[in-house]
Amino acid sequence: MSADLVSRTHLRVRGYHLDGYGHVNNARYLEFMEEGRWAFFDAHPALMKELHDAGRAFVVVNLNIDYRAAAVQGDDLVIMTGIVDVGERSAICHHQIRQQNGRLVAQADLTFVLLDVRANKASAIDGNVRQTLEALTVEKAVFAD
Repeated sequence: MSADLVSRTHLRVRGYHLDGYGHVNNARYLEFMEEGRWAFFDAHPALMKELHDAGRAFVVVNLNIDYRAAAVQGDDLVIMTGIVDVGERSAICHHQIRQQNGRLVAQADLTFVLLDVRANKASAIDGNVRQTLEALTVEKAVFAD
């Protein structure tokens, strides 16, 4: 259960990320977190291989986000992403977005299921996919670093 299992993506806030109030639009944080998930997959290619080999796809079914502070143009953000729980039919990916100084901007728990691509329905998390996900699981406490 190590912090090295959490991916870190760096992103600079640009003018097009902002709303009329001069801070990052709430919907943009979802895009930042998606970027974090892609970086997580890039950092853990075995997971994508296991999903592909099993005929499964990662599908988001719920997202609970907590906005804590405003980010503004020029801020350098770090998006941290990791798997924090694996259940029988769903799992939870945790995201934190922090400013360079460590200030928490937003955090979210994203619940996903694995879609059986051939049957077009959610499937149990089992076999090699389960083993790979469990090996990547961390405690939320590692995000506090």
